Amino acid sequence: MNRKLIFASAIVFSSLGAYIPVLLGDEAGLFGGWSILAGFLGGIFGIWLAVWVSKRYDI
Repeated sequence: MNRKLIFASAIVFSSLGAYIPVLLGDEAGLFGGWSILAGFLGGIFGIWLAVWVSKRYDI
């Protein structure tokens, strides 16, 4: 497994996940509860996706 790919996708997807509630109109901003939860879930999804891609394409 490529550690750089895993870290990069975790950062990208957690950032995207944290910003989704802001786009949907959450007034609390990036430090609101929904943004923190969505960022955590996005990071977990990013790690899972990177591991899957690493195993699938033997990177």
